[in-house]
Amino acid sequence: MKLSAYLKTIPFFIALVMAAIISGCSQQPAAQPKQSGPSPDNVRSSKDVVKAGSSNATIPAGGSAEAVVSLSISAGYHVNANPATFDYLIATEVKPKTVAGISADKPAYPPAEKKKFAFAEEPLAVYEGEIQIKLPLRADSKANGSIAVPVDVRVQACDQEKCFPPDTLHLTISAEVK
Repeated sequence: MKLSAYLKTIPFFIALVMAAIISGCSQQPAAQPKQSGPSPDNVRSSKDVVKAGSSNATIPAGGSAEAVVSLSISAGYHVNANPATFDYLIATEVKPKTVAGISADKPAYPPAEKKKFAFAEEPLAVYEGEIQIKLPLRADSKANGSIAVPVDVRVQACDQEKCFPPDTLHLTISAEVK
């Protein structure tokens, strides 16, 4: 190949390389994997990472049954167990309100998981993920029909480095007395 012919092909190759570079730069970036829980930057209080629900209960008049309060704690977060490791920590607490025809006994909290965190010198008793708290209910002998039992759940969520302001989550247990 003559030098003059070779020199004529150089602009073609330069244009080809430039097109490849520009094409690579204009591609969309790969999708980032979704985080399993809210980003700590988006969390303002505990209710942002803890959700509460409950089961319905059927109770014989004059008898008792158990309702379940469920907590769903976003991945990467935890709440203090009940009882909490130290008095100054805010324990998770289920507080049923008084209603005519139904009374509640002391909630039964699940066993805690002991975990070590950067902000504490000792491992702490915590709950993570999905937990269930059993709430024994008793119906008066004269009670009958559907009775709504309001329940407050006090929680304080934390991540690996810090704790967020506590919240009280509100839910209602539907008790059917027969």
